[in-house]
Amino acid sequence: MRIIICCIVFLVSCSQNEPTTPTITKSESKESPKTFTILALGDSLTEGLGVKQEDNYPSILAKNLPSNIEVINAGLSGETTNGLKNRLSWVLKQKPDLTILNIGANDAMRGLPLELTRNNIDEIITTIKQADSDVILAGMQIYNNLGKEYVEGFSGIYPELAKKHKTPLIPFFLADVAGDPKLNQNDMIHPNFEGYKIIVKNNILPTVNQYLKQKNYE
Repeated sequence: MRIIICCIVFLVSCSQNEPTTPTITKSESKESPKTFTILALGDSLTEGLGVKQEDNYPSILAKNLPSNIEVINAGLSGETTNGLKNRLSWVLKQKPDLTILNIGANDAMRGLPLELTRNNIDEIITTIKQADSDVILAGMQIYNNLGKEYVEGFSGIYPELAKKHKTPLIPFFLADVAGDPKLNQNDMIHPNFEGYKIIVKNNILPTVNQYLKQKNYE
């Protein structure tokens, strides 16, 4: 069985780009056969906008995993839920065993209807599961200046979908990092290297390791 971790992002760049070739970061040695593939899928928080390739979270994650695991960075700056739907079949050609998906914040920045965002994420999860993947969903939060009703509705999308699809939920992808000037770039939106290290250590890696242990991939 394959798995997906869905990590829904905070606030990201709204620029749209054409699909790019995923970057593969391998944690295995040349002697170790690849037995497990993780697809990091999302927007600029996944792509690592503003940091070196080796300093984005997929690269950091790869360095903290067993030697028979590779991590593919398929993040795209400015990605929306609708944009991801349109390229999902393309990225799933990577045949991931585990996909870390962080998507949705660009929808909120544009003020898109919450129902649209929810339905898109719902469809994305369903499509990936149909590709023989499980899902772990990680939620996100947005700034209060969008209005209480919108903010609460947005953050509520993720536990709702986690319950519907019977998937584990990471409450907040940017926990311990959001809002800290020392852990973010000047835009206070995108983490710096130190921020990404905390995100991996505190938020992503524990969930990934728990799954790997359950599936005897350690």
